[in-house]
Amino acid sequence: MAEKVGDIEQRIGKLEALRQMGANPYPNDFAVKNTAKETIDRCSGLDKEALEVRNEAAKLAGRIMAFRDFGKASFLHIQDRTGKIQVYIKKDLIGENAFKIFKNCDVGDIVGVEGRVFRTKTNELTIEAKDIKLLAKSLLPLPEKWHGLTDVEIRYRRRYLDLIVNPEVKDVFIKRTRIIQLIRDFLNMRDFVEVETPMMQSIPGGAAARPFKTHHNALDIDLFLRIAPELYLKRLVIGGFERVYEINRNFRNEGISTQHNPEFTMLEFYLAYATFEDLMTLTEEMITSIAREICGTLKIEYQGQAVDLTPPWQRVSVKDAILKYSNADNDIFTDKKRAMVFAKKIGIDLPEGFSHGKILLEIFEKVAEPKFIQPTFVTHYPIEVSPLSRKNEKDPAIVDRFELLVCGREIANAFSELNDPIDQKERFIQQIKEKEAGDTEAHLMDEDFVMAIEYGMPPTAGEGIGIDRLVMLLTNSASIRDVILFPQLRPEKS
Repeated sequence: MAEKVGDIEQRIGKLEALRQMGANPYPNDFAVKNTAKETIDRCSGLDKEALEVRNEAAKLAGRIMAFRDFGKASFLHIQDRTGKIQVYIKKDLIGENAFKIFKNCDVGDIVGVEGRVFRTKTNELTIEAKDIKLLAKSLLPLPEKWHGLTDVEIRYRRRYLDLIVNPEVKDVFIKRTRIIQLIRDFLNMRDFVEVETPMMQSIPGGAAARPFKTHHNALDIDLFLRIAPELYLKRLVIGGFERVYEINRNFRNEGISTQHNPEFTMLEFYLAYATFEDLMTLTEEMITSIAREICGTLKIEYQGQAVDLTPPWQRVSVKDAILKYSNADNDIFTDKKRAMVFAKKIGIDLPEGFSHGKILLEIFEKVAEPKFIQPTFVTHYPIEVSPLSRKNEKDPAIVDRFELLVCGREIANAFSELNDPIDQKERFIQQIKEKEAGDTEAHLMDEDFVMAIEYGMPPTAGEGIGIDRLVMLLTNSASIRDVILFPQLRPEKS
């Protein structure tokens, strides 16, 4: 997005003119008393005559978004954090010196205004300024055709401009903050304790993902940005935090897409003496309560698809989902070679070193995952892809785990936690073998975590919910970049 050189030079010329007049283009001595919304709300029920009688005053500041110049008078629209309001500037009212300074203002400048509220001939609430003060001179013009931009990366790179000229973008991020606060309120009311765990870890664990690596000079050791807080939160459960949660930043060295950003926000929580089935009910309660507050309804739309969040949500196992949405035979669940053959048949090319469970998961993600538009708990994942989950009592090949899918996307992942230290160590050893066989996302051995479980961890259920994806769903945002203020981007070409 190239700014016009002439516009910039003109603004710099005005800046110099202001300084020659003795005016400070960047003062910090204007005390704001009102906002645009508060002023409009306070005066909206008053007609022209009532406003004249009451002499309603306003003193606020904001950015000039529109400018109509009529010589000795002008109309402005200024925008603050709450919205826009019109301002009327007249030379006779503000005085000659102030008017000379005002004539060097442009769209994009930040000004402070004080005056009385009145209605124009078109009945628009307007501030008749008795004083206007330039608070910050804008040297770069706002984009003229912002709404017509096709290169959305410009919006992400210059989010400050996106927020200035597109109020609906700001609204998304206000809703994001509200969603996170509602999550805190929900869990705090249920006796959960919020904590903070390390973001730099010597062993990255708790998820199947590639980490970012860094080095601590003083200790001369390599550290990793966390891919999940899971193993530290479980240590806290062992230590007596029976209901614990963290709203955390995670970092995964993976690709960038509409659903993935290498830095993202997760809610992760643990509940002692509970099962993954208990968490299904809790998840329904949490998300539906948030949806009612944010959307006002449980029947929402996401990218043209109608979504009904009314519980209870459907439940289906990984196995049943594969059988329902493909022509696979039952034998792929007991025979790794047949599973691999079927995977290749449907266009999935996998390394020979992949475990049976990993192959089945790849098949599920190809044939079934996109089918779940309505909220669905997909349950009982293969044990090989769930090294921290508790084995199912009836079938040791699967675990007591679910993922919540909405519109074909994972929103949450939960399971009854593995608290058998011998089983846990064996699972880590198996993960090491899979990493050696070519699975770059396999888990590492964490001896300290195993030792912690050896002291005894109560039966526990834990869950992670992707905050970014939840915000996408509840704000009808197509891309994860639309709900992250400053998403990761490729370096801008010079």
